[in-house]
Amino acid sequence: MARTGQPATRQVAAVQRAVAILGELAGARTELGTNEIARRTGINVSTISRILATLVSGGLVEHVTATGRYRLGLGVVRLASAVHERLDIRLLARPHLAELASVTRETATLSVPGEHEATTLDFVQSPLSVRSVAEVGRTSAAHATAVGKVFLGHGGTPPTGTLAASGLAASGLTASGLTAYTERTIVDPAVLEIEVARARDRGWAEAIGEREEDLNAIAAPVLSPAGALVAILGVQGPAARFNPRAMRSAADLLLERTALISATL
Repeated sequence: MARTGQPATRQVAAVQRAVAILGELAGARTELGTNEIARRTGINVSTISRILATLVSGGLVEHVTATGRYRLGLGVVRLASAVHERLDIRLLARPHLAELASVTRETATLSVPGEHEATTLDFVQSPLSVRSVAEVGRTSAAHATAVGKVFLGHGGTPPTGTLAASGLAASGLTASGLTAYTERTIVDPAVLEIEVARARDRGWAEAIGEREEDLNAIAAPVLSPAGALVAILGVQGPAARFNPRAMRSAADLLLERTALISATL
């Protein structure tokens, strides 16, 4: 099935029921028995018992032996912690995004790495009327954006096709798998490997008309104390104004801001 960029609309009934049960356990803030959950959700008791057994095996629900009732498990805490980390980085980065946008007069973005791509989590728009427009939830083409190159430079592996000889190709990048968005898009894995290594060595990446002809961008990593990629800050703007000279000038401030955020982690 082709990817549309939009979530699927068809839902799985069993998952819907599991979500309803978790919701009731969360809302009750206490232990609940199967009969009580059935009354609250309208789901029959035998179905609830099977779903609870599955949730218990996954650590999302805990069976309290002394009472025979159920409560939320530690697995929910683990999932909540993952969300909390993203909220924390957004709060930490927000003033730095504002500073970047104010000084450079261009749009500043915050992206977070996922399994196979980086996704925009927050942004501050350029104060100018002619500006690059960011969008929360948009993913970055790994080979054609500054954010994507930072992602690749710190262990990111995009989804793939067949393997080839170069280092990046071994992570799934092949000539046939690299989409040419513009005439400047890098579609040779060997060339991309050199570009990513260069960006990693100097601390920031650039993309000059590679995903959109009239859009230029720079990006730099926010790293944990252990050196893991936590987030990516970027600055992007119209090519006529955010030219290579302006990009190099903005890179100093960008590196300063990513260093400050990294120091607080």
